[in-house]
Amino acid sequence: MMRYGTDNGSSGQTGMRAYAPRKTGPFFGAIDLGTNNCRLMIATGTSTGFRVVDSFNRSVRLGEGLRASGRLAEEAMRRALDALRICAQRMQQWPLSHVRAVATEACRQAVNGHEFLARVRQETGLKIDIITAREEAELAVESCSPLFREEASAFSLAERGVLFDIGGGSTEIAWVRIDRQRQTQTLIGTTSMPVGVITLQEMFGEGHGASYEEMVGHVQHYLLNFENVHRIRREVTQGNARLIGTSGTVTTLAGVAMSLPRYNRSAIDGQTLSGQVMRSAIGTLRGLNRGALASHPCVGPERVGYVLPGCAIFDAIHRLWPVHEVTIADRGLRDGMLLRMARAHGQRSRKGNVQTASRHAPPRHRGPLGDFVTI
Repeated sequence: MMRYGTDNGSSGQTGMRAYAPRKTGPFFGAIDLGTNNCRLMIATGTSTGFRVVDSFNRSVRLGEGLRASGRLAEEAMRRALDALRICAQRMQQWPLSHVRAVATEACRQAVNGHEFLARVRQETGLKIDIITAREEAELAVESCSPLFREEASAFSLAERGVLFDIGGGSTEIAWVRIDRQRQTQTLIGTTSMPVGVITLQEMFGEGHGASYEEMVGHVQHYLLNFENVHRIRREVTQGNARLIGTSGTVTTLAGVAMSLPRYNRSAIDGQTLSGQVMRSAIGTLRGLNRGALASHPCVGPERVGYVLPGCAIFDAIHRLWPVHEVTIADRGLRDGMLLRMARAHGQRSRKGNVQTASRHAPPRHRGPLGDFVTI
């Protein structure tokens, strides 16, 4: 079970509230440096997983201009560095025993991605690893594992699941086998489409008018390759597939569909809505001009240019795989990393009960963030 503190980042806001450090623990820190956002989550282990004690989220648009130049722009790197300095400062307030920081599509694609992360380490002390698209999908699946097995309706009894994560520079799709008896799920296949809210916005604009359908068609071109391999639509038409979405786009659509006066994570995460309701929310957003989108409580000025490109990606997915219900997940890579850290810590603790700690302790590191274990 995951319990969360404050992080309203999926709405484009910045989660800034921190809890006063406590001497209990262990404490884990996870950073996700994406194409659009920089996110931090700090949690403490519990008997069933973890509990979030601090979080931070800032839109940095690291991948802005990357598609045209092949490089991370200086201004984009500066924005990311500013956010990462805040992350480092926040992490110093906690006695962290385990730390994991990852970068995704922007740093994977940029010719200066590794160079930038070396600069990050020099200036902030943070060691950030570039992960593969498959590990990105695996972490998203891990973070959403409880949602695959929830039985909110007849559609929740499906033995297959599609998880999609709409990012800034790419969209990850995972095709999952659900084993209800063992309470597990396994990856059948994954794909990473080189389309995200930033890349689509740079290719087609903000999605007003005819460009929206151009975006949908562009995304479907990539989806069909995955469909031709796994024949997912057949499972969908037989009612044997769940659809779970995790991204700012999906949570925004849920907020619009539920007519929330402002984004509320606790009201949205884990919510299951009909596909028709989600598509109606897209219609609502498409009917608004730029100014109305910017002032919408579930969109805001930071996301105004990217909300319709995100809707086009969701639309393309749901048109191809028209699952009757969509489960909304306000969780992602950080949650997956924290679950792994909590599980690894528990396994080491159990081993320590029967063998000496010196033989089984993982390597520890001394740095600007203190003494911690890198997972």
